Amino acid sequence: MSLIPSFFGGRRSNIFDPFSLDLWDPFEGFPISTNAPSSARDISAFANAKIDWKETPEAHVFKVDVPGIKKEEVKVEVEQGRILQISGERSREPEEKNDQWHRIERSSGKFIRRFRLPENAKTGEIKAAMENGVLTVTVPKEEEKKKSEVKAIDISD
Repeated sequence: MSLIPSFFGGRRSNIFDPFSLDLWDPFEGFPISTNAPSSARDISAFANAKIDWKETPEAHVFKVDVPGIKKEEVKVEVEQGRILQISGERSREPEEKNDQWHRIERSSGKFIRRFRLPENAKTGEIKAAMENGVLTVTVPKEEEKKKSEVKAIDISD
């Protein structure tokens, strides 16, 4: 186990990217207590749902890692005409009096992420699908208007 977070391996992350929220806890796995209660750490871990946004010639595609969440627990909305909002919540499992928990690692809580869509996004034609814990949101793009060609005309005598 390395004591330094890896900036070069695994998923692409950029320490200079303000949207890269890869959190590293140097005390993770140690039997010591940090200032934040465990429930706050769980919520923050889930609140930073990992999202990939790629642009293809036809659409903007968002992929959100939301394992263990049903599609009914996730909302995809467009606010103010161009703001894509993806939100959801994972509830904590109810505790029974006779249950004895040995370890709780799965995070719970709410998350919300917002993205300003570009002008060429067709916000009325957004599609979303959930498969294997990955939410895919596809925002089609308007076709680029082809510039009219300017032809030079020879002037005859």
